[in-house]
Amino acid sequence: MKSTRTRGEETEPRSIALAASDDQPDTRLAEEREHRYLEEQLRGALERGELSLYYQPQFEVRTVRLAGSEALLRWNHPVRGMISPAQFIPIAEESGLIVPIGTWVLQEACRQNYLWQQAGYDPIRVAVNISAQQFAQVDFSSTVAKALAASGLDARYLELEMTEMVLMRDIRIFGPRLANLKTLGVQLSMDDFGSGALSLPELVRLPVDSLKIDVPFVRGLNETPGTLRLVNAIVALGHSLGMNLIAEGVETEEQLEQLRQLGCDKAQGYLFSAAVSANDSEDYQRLTAGPPEQEEPR
Repeated sequence: MKSTRTRGEETEPRSIALAASDDQPDTRLAEEREHRYLEEQLRGALERGELSLYYQPQFEVRTVRLAGSEALLRWNHPVRGMISPAQFIPIAEESGLIVPIGTWVLQEACRQNYLWQQAGYDPIRVAVNISAQQFAQVDFSSTVAKALAASGLDARYLELEMTEMVLMRDIRIFGPRLANLKTLGVQLSMDDFGSGALSLPELVRLPVDSLKIDVPFVRGLNETPGTLRLVNAIVALGHSLGMNLIAEGVETEEQLEQLRQLGCDKAQGYLFSAAVSANDSEDYQRLTAGPPEQEEPR
C-alpha cells in the first residue's frame, strides 16, 4: 500500500506508534482488574451497610401532586464514594448478586414505605425495579409476599417494574407469573415501553397496570413531530387497555405541558426532583411534601 504522507509532513516515530498499539491491551487489563475489584467489593457491600435506597418522586401530570416514588439503588463505597449504578448494576447482574441484592431492595422499600405511613404521611405507592434474574426465580412471588408480610405494608402500595425487554423473553412463562403477582394485590408496570418489540397481542395478554414511556421519547417531544405523534399513540393505546401512563426523564416545563395535553397520567424527572435519600430529613420532606402546586393551563 502506498503512503499517503506528503513531503514536509512529520511522521510518527515507530517507537511511539508501537507504544500506542500496546495501550489497548493495557486498557483491557485495567478494565478487567477494575471489574474484578468492584465485583469483590460488591459481594460484601450489603453486609457492610454500603447500599441504600434513594427515592425519585412521581407526580400527577395534571395537578402536579405527589403520586408515588421509584426506589433506586445507590452504593456509597468507603474509598470510591458514590459509584454509579450504570457501573455496578451490570456487574451485579453478571455475577448473580442482583438476586440477593434485589431481595434486600424489595424488603427495604416495603419497610420504608410502611414507616412513612406510620409517621403520618399520606400513603404513596413505591415502585421497585425487578431484574430478569429475579423474575426468573420460581419462588419470586413468595419473595414478594414475604417482604410485604415482614414490613406490614399493604400490597396496593407496592409497584413492581419490569422492562419490556424482560417481559418479552418468554410470554408463555412470564404471563402466568405476572398473574400470580397480581393475586397478591401489587401493581405491575412495564418500564422503558417502546424500547423493545412487544407485539400488541402480547401486550393485551399481560396483566400490567402502567406503562412507563421511555426517556428518549420524552426528550423528543418538542424536537420532532413524529415523536409527538408516537407518544400520543402510546398514551391512547395504554388508556384503551385501562393502563396508566408514566413519563420518565421529564426535564423541562415544555415537556410537562406536552404530556399534560396528551393526557399522560404521571411523570418523574429532574424537573421535579432528583432521587433523594429517605434518611436525610430535608430530602425526606421534599419527597413527601412534593413541589408547590402550579396553575392549571388556560
